[in-house]
Amino acid sequence: MTVLILGGTSEAAALDQHLAEQAPDIRAIISLAGHTVDPRPSNLPVRVGGFGGIEGLRDYLREEGIIAVIDATHPFAAIMPFNAEHACKAEGVPLLAIRRKPWIRRPGDRWRSVLDMQAAVEALGDEPKRVFLTVGRLELPVFADAPRHRYLVRVIEPIGDRLPLHDVTVIQQRGPFHADDEEDLMRREGVEILVTKNSGGDATAGKLIAARQLGLPVIMVERPPKPDVEAVEHIDQVLPWLVAQGLFVTERGV
Repeated sequence: MTVLILGGTSEAAALDQHLAEQAPDIRAIISLAGHTVDPRPSNLPVRVGGFGGIEGLRDYLREEGIIAVIDATHPFAAIMPFNAEHACKAEGVPLLAIRRKPWIRRPGDRWRSVLDMQAAVEALGDEPKRVFLTVGRLELPVFADAPRHRYLVRVIEPIGDRLPLHDVTVIQQRGPFHADDEEDLMRREGVEILVTKNSGGDATAGKLIAARQLGLPVIMVERPPKPDVEAVEHIDQVLPWLVAQGLFVTERGV
């Protein structure tokens, strides 16, 4: 019994440990897009790279004898969730998505929601600002269109030449980040505005608390559309779903 986990989130990384402990008879494979050079360690076999579109994914499902697919891709993955929906439907393979709740506006928040990264650049305005970018290194090039701002960029990996501007400070760190530390950072760096994606989750929510405490505006890039498939919020809901699909029987027979 082989389950394919489409990774890209902390939930995917935690799911492999959960399945190893709770259902060792299940063989699981984590598939990563390869955007992160140094991903979190995994207890499961890992494949890296794309499948070659819907048809390539269909071939993989057949060749590997996949009995179920868990879509634990990043909330901003725009293509793979739809490819998974079409491939699984065509092959008759059950599909479950893990979708964490988005962040919601709280009293005191000064959010401006935008649809995409280009809109985020435009929302920065013409007046030069100290901008804290927490959008991931792949999204940085578009901000080169606004060289008047001074950028503080936090990423997991080096950005290379993705933001070739004069006034760019790079912090290379992996979360979680605590609110007090985030507030200290923003004060120390003179941050005037935060730009982030609405990824949800607790690991990086501290920056929003800090911005609220400091009264700073936030440009919030909202998530792209997702396919209408069965979804859960937590990894501990995956095994019961597999049981309900008739794909796995626990030691207690439920």
